[in-house]
Amino acid sequence: MGDKEKKLSQQDTDFTDQHHSERKVSNNINEPPLNYDSKRDFTSLEAWRKARAMKLFFYKRILPKLPVEEKYNLGSQIRDSGVSATANIAEGYGRFHYKEGIQFYRISRASIYELKDHLISCLDFDYINKELFNEGIRQS
Repeated sequence: MGDKEKKLSQQDTDFTDQHHSERKVSNNINEPPLNYDSKRDFTSLEAWRKARAMKLFFYKRILPKLPVEEKYNLGSQIRDSGVSATANIAEGYGRFHYKEGIQFYRISRASIYELKDHLISCLDFDYINKELFNEGIRQS
């Protein structure tokens, strides 16, 4: 190996060493403490708690009332929008910048309106009675 090749080889090694040391530094991000604080979590948000209650209401009270032919049509849409309502609040809470979070909260709000429309459809198609409908409206 000539002097020129040795110099290039040394530069490659220097670059590789520098690159690996930078990676080590970038992996040294300040992590939150290991003890979990549930007071600083998306589950502490009132909006998430209400969305969860609504999701559970639909799962426990509405879905069992659907006829067999709706289990994979309207039922699937209810499940998707119910899970989306809470999941988007959780994801929005986890975003770094508040403006990112706002977009996820808007998606969650849209999912809740979608659930309300599904509730109206269930009443319109006589899958539920007026009493259960009113209970669902109070949830929303």
